Amino acid sequence: MSAALVGYSSSEEEQEQEEEGGNRGGGAQGPPAARWVRWGGGGRSVREAAGARGLPPPLPPLLLFLFFLVLTPLRSRSSGRPRLPAPAGLPGDPDPEEAVSDDSSRHGGRVRCFPHERGNWATHVYLPYTAQEEFLELLELLLSHARTYVPSLAAMEEFHLSLSQCVVLRYHWIQPFVRSLRERLAAFHRFFCVADQVKVYTNQNKTRTFIGLEVSAGHFQLLELVSEVDGVLEEFDLPTFYKDPSFHISLAWCVGDLSGRLEGQCLQELQDIVDRFEESAFLLRIQWEQIRCKSGNKYFSFPLR
Repeated sequence: MSAALVGYSSSEEEQEQEEEGGNRGGGAQGPPAARWVRWGGGGRSVREAAGARGLPPPLPPLLLFLFFLVLTPLRSRSSGRPRLPAPAGLPGDPDPEEAVSDDSSRHGGRVRCFPHERGNWATHVYLPYTAQEEFLELLELLLSHARTYVPSLAAMEEFHLSLSQCVVLRYHWIQPFVRSLRERLAAFHRFFCVADQVKVYTNQNKTRTFIGLEVSAGHFQLLELVSEVDGVLEEFDLPTFYKDPSFHISLAWCVGDLSGRLEGQCLQELQDIVDRFEESAFLLRIQWEQIRCKSGNKYFSFPLR
């Protein structure tokens, strides 16, 4: 193996020397084997052949191997060759697409509930809701009125009902976590709930305020789902859901604690809009068909039976 390595490393140099000799009008070259020392006899004739050609005495193969072993990396660095990229997808490393920015100005003023660390993935379990055209019309009516009290309100881009808090998973925990969720949720069937009660919420550190539709029917089935999700969270020593949750679908949000402006008269007026909206009783009776888990930029779906 060593001889092959040394022979390969020196072959380019030999070819260069031969080409340079031919360009300079040099005479016929002896066979490459004549440059090696044959231990155990015959060494004199080889040295004489080397001296006749004006070459220095050849080095032993072991010294040549060590010489090229040291010289090769130095040559590659001095030649400016680009280094190979670091391997991606190693255990414990986040996905290369997980771009992170803690600049709140790039996120509408939103502030992280916990600092980002490389390899930590924000994870959330929820029921996704696909908004129909009529639902978006109702949302526009509610937003137009609520902005007379809080102009900075913005509509949610997606709609869901949470079954867990936002927790932190290490990268190598994601697959076991999802597998455990799938096993625990496999027996659940589709069900309905009614979300028709307007309510104002703030997050735990009071940095954001939300307007949401609270669930008034279907609470028992949601608690059963939360119980199974909590079981998975406990397996990984993660915080479980709130003890007395107010299940809801968030509709709009703003930065800061502005609940005082939205509660009272504004809240009652928003509820009147919902109650008077055409076919609101049918519109806000929602059938849940799947549970979803979002971890970083990865989504996992668990269809209900």
